[in-house]
Amino acid sequence: MSLDQSDLNTAFRRSVRDHWRAFLIEGVVLVILGVAAIALPPLAGIAAAIVLGWLFLLGGIVGLIATFNQRNAPGFWWSLFSAAIAVLAGGVLLANPLAGVATLTYVLIAFFVLDGVLIIVMALEHRRELSGRWEWMMLGGVMDLVLAAIIIAGLPGTLAWALGLLVGIDLLWGGITLIAMAVHARDST
Repeated sequence: MSLDQSDLNTAFRRSVRDHWRAFLIEGVVLVILGVAAIALPPLAGIAAAIVLGWLFLLGGIVGLIATFNQRNAPGFWWSLFSAAIAVLAGGVLLANPLAGVATLTYVLIAFFVLDGVLIIVMALEHRRELSGRWEWMMLGGVMDLVLAAIIIAGLPGTLAWALGLLVGIDLLWGGITLIAMAVHARDST
């Protein structure tokens, strides 16, 4: 039995309508967490570093176990090395989450710079092809570069709040989106 795109869209809409309360509750929780992270960005940054530390550590342990159970598989040593790096990264983040926040902030800066440049290049490519709304794409790339510049200009002080603030904004936006979706689904029943 195969489903086409319209069947999937219909099933998704029905699922959202049937479970709008769950989306609403999740949205409210995300808004609360987002506001808390925005209000206390240093704490949110440390929490993010700790969560990532546990994810790397547990993922690496599972990777080590899986790798040792497949010793004859191609790429055994590369897989073993990858899992060990994950365990090491997780251990480092958990042992010193403050240093982890600084490291993650530098990674965030690099991401904003690279992503901003790539998005601008992509926008220019869309402009050449006369795609509609390429300006919005360009604006997104410029915003990435502006965020990177703000964080860089404030170093080392921004290390304390940049990661937590951006996590908070992401949680808040995700929560608002889920609430809007839930309210729309509720009203359409």
